[in-house]
Amino acid sequence: EGMNCMNKDHGCAHICRETPKGGVACECRPGFELAKNQKDCKLTCNYGNGGCQHTCDDTDTGPVCGCHQKYALHSDGRTCIEKDEAAIESSEYNATSVADVDKRVKRRLLMETCAVNNGGCDRTCKDTATGVRCSCPVGFTLQPDGKTCKDIDECLVNNGGCDHFCRNTVGSFECSCQKGYKLLTDERTCQDIDECSFERTCDHTCINYPGSFECLCHKGYTLYGLTHCGDIDECSISNGSCDYGCLNTMGSYECVCPPGKKLHWNKKDCVEMVKCLPNAKAAPKAQLVCSKTGGIESCFLSCPSNTLFVPDSENSYTLSCGVPVQQGKAQQKRNATLPSCTDSLAPPIKQKARFKIKDAKCHLRPRSKEKMKDSGKQAGLDNCQVTFVNLKCDSSKKKRRGRKSPSKEVSHITAEFEVEMKSEEVSDTCNIDCVRKRMEQKLQTAIKTLRKSINKQQFYIQFSGTEYEVAQKPAKATEGHEACSTGQVLQDGKCVTCSTGTFYSGEHNQCVPCSPGTYQDTEGQLTCEPCPSNDGQGVAGARNVSECGGKFNLIIKRLGQCFPGHYSSDGFKPCRVCPLGTYQPEPGRTLCFPCGGGLVTKYEGAVSFQDCETKVHCSPGHYYNSTTHRCIRCPVGTYQPEFGQNYCITCPGNTSTDFDGSTNVTHCKNQHCGGELGDYTGYIESPNYPGDYPANVECIWNINPPPKRRILIVVPEIFLPIEDECGDVLVMRKSASPTSITTYETCQTYERPIAFTSRSRKLWIQFKSNEGNSGKGFQVPYVTYDEDYQQLIEDIVRDGRLYASENHQEILKDKKLIKALFDVLAHPQNYFKYTAQESKEMFPRSFIKLLRSKVSRFLRPYK
Repeated sequence: EGMNCMNKDHGCAHICRETPKGGVACECRPGFELAKNQKDCKLTCNYGNGGCQHTCDDTDTGPVCGCHQKYALHSDGRTCIEKDEAAIESSEYNATSVADVDKRVKRRLLMETCAVNNGGCDRTCKDTATGVRCSCPVGFTLQPDGKTCKDIDECLVNNGGCDHFCRNTVGSFECSCQKGYKLLTDERTCQDIDECSFERTCDHTCINYPGSFECLCHKGYTLYGLTHCGDIDECSISNGSCDYGCLNTMGSYECVCPPGKKLHWNKKDCVEMVKCLPNAKAAPKAQLVCSKTGGIESCFLSCPSNTLFVPDSENSYTLSCGVPVQQGKAQQKRNATLPSCTDSLAPPIKQKARFKIKDAKCHLRPRSKEKMKDSGKQAGLDNCQVTFVNLKCDSSKKKRRGRKSPSKEVSHITAEFEVEMKSEEVSDTCNIDCVRKRMEQKLQTAIKTLRKSINKQQFYIQFSGTEYEVAQKPAKATEGHEACSTGQVLQDGKCVTCSTGTFYSGEHNQCVPCSPGTYQDTEGQLTCEPCPSNDGQGVAGARNVSECGGKFNLIIKRLGQCFPGHYSSDGFKPCRVCPLGTYQPEPGRTLCFPCGGGLVTKYEGAVSFQDCETKVHCSPGHYYNSTTHRCIRCPVGTYQPEFGQNYCITCPGNTSTDFDGSTNVTHCKNQHCGGELGDYTGYIESPNYPGDYPANVECIWNINPPPKRRILIVVPEIFLPIEDECGDVLVMRKSASPTSITTYETCQTYERPIAFTSRSRKLWIQFKSNEGNSGKGFQVPYVTYDEDYQQLIEDIVRDGRLYASENHQEILKDKKLIKALFDVLAHPQNYFKYTAQESKEMFPRSFIKLLRSKVSRFLRPYK
């Protein structure tokens, strides 16, 4: 029980067959009979006439030979000779005349016939006038004795026509390919396997090479398990080189600063919060301008600087304009253009308002030129300078009660305003409180007018000379319908966000480079920010303030950044050397990092912690603790590949290490049990595949096919270490019970593929590993098929010819071919998707021939 024909100890002398109920049954080749022990095979008269020249009789002890009349049995028990010859041979005088010999040869020539002992030929025998003529099949050559056939070694001539490897077989030969190549259906040519064309080959980017491939990860991610990409925790690498705090994000990270400080231009150092630039011109402020024409109020908000447009979703967005007096977290993420220094008189006036537009959607679209012409002549109502405005527009569908009432679009606009009080407005007749009241009243009046204009869809926002509608009614939305949302343009059929250094021009519906003297460091914006110098000089398309033109840029170019091992108050020259006991690995920094624990560096201007003179030298897999002055092993889930470092790197993504003291990212392994379990097709996968699986892991999969379907499994290859005495095991059985019917169990490496049907309708699959050795593991696909085909499928997978040639084995390893075979097995109607020509191009003749014979016999058993 449990024995199968893949086990070399099956004991069958000739042919081994697996029985439907499990176990094996032995069979014999034609002409032989099964012995009483049901394993050995004994010769019968049906095979080569039992070796007899004339007659043959089967007995319990085997074939017994006999001779025709006038012939006697030779002493070898098989050959027949004439009786007078027998008499001569048995006589005392063995000498014979030459004439007697000639006579005997003639008699033998007359006696030789293909009917007797195949004429003595190894293979094919043909009777001719001069006697028998022997011949050999293709792949064999006739030897000088005229009887024997010898195999031809085709590989000796031109490598048998094979591209890579040639292996001689009896009567034929086989071509095979190097790893990473596959044999084409001509069974001679080798073609590179394009691994990148397979599903799930690489997480991010795949590059195919002849015979191989390589996986690459996006910026901010690192490779693990050969093909997978995990986020790098930059904060675990010397705190991301941040001055204060470090916040890891997917694919990147951010340095953060304590209250009262802000990030330097280098995005890593924290510097004192500066609210203005002493010599800078005042940045133009936002203005809320309202007017009245023909009894209709209209307002527009102009945003000349410090704008930020954030599309939250398809039907909502947030828009900020200006710089708030007290910046919140949202504004700290962006470097705003600093205003000129003016003394703030008192806290700003803040007001919040909420507006509602019925039957309109939050889409920021350019206002049509016709409407702009109509509203050209306007009577000025109000002009309110605003320090900061934050607008949020959100659309939501609300259904009215009733059967046929349509759902209405309702847009809500929440607006926050900040107005700064000016010292020049204070006079003898109106003190600070008086000015505040006036300003509050002015802002309230503006908000009232704004409410009226919003209700009549007459509120617009101006960026870079273009006016935008805040929200639109469905009719308007269809008029100016754009393929992409605001801030994006159509390129090659895809919506692409305007990059840094450009802004979205609604008027032209394209991304326009920032003009000289302006910059834009955020994607998808509607305007560019004025540079601090504000002199209109420099290059177009500046992507951040450091690329600004004019005097500011000339100063940066002339001075340059500080080199590693140096620092200055602003990160630019003139610079100072990092003193003893400190180091700085990066350029453009405002500080140097201390070695800690009273350690000194070998010299001034050190660029790495490795320049610190530690009391012990730490090897990879360890980090130096500056407090205890000892080397500490990297904890589980971290690694360190270098000597003499003071940190360990956190494993990428959701991976971890098996043990502490890891020295390489390859020790980081994903613990997740892989696979996709479908009703018709699916696969199971060891954790971290194709990288080595982790220690002490247990995976359970359950395959429950739909009614009247059975499971076919292919194990293309499996890598489990042999040396740890079955510590890592893959088992497939009916249920979790150890006594349930087992279909497959292994704890070894098999590079030869095997296909088999499940012995139960459902499968419970378990993989367990111990803390010992590890291996690549497995990726095992399966398909469920109609149980009416059970006999056919079992007949195919149990036929030795399916695995006989390397060519057939490679079919079971080829992901594309297995997918095509499984597709047809799961859904037989899909067979008609493939033409005969496609099949010939996919599979070798020998494989198609094998399947065709099986299918024909299954569908037409009596033909």
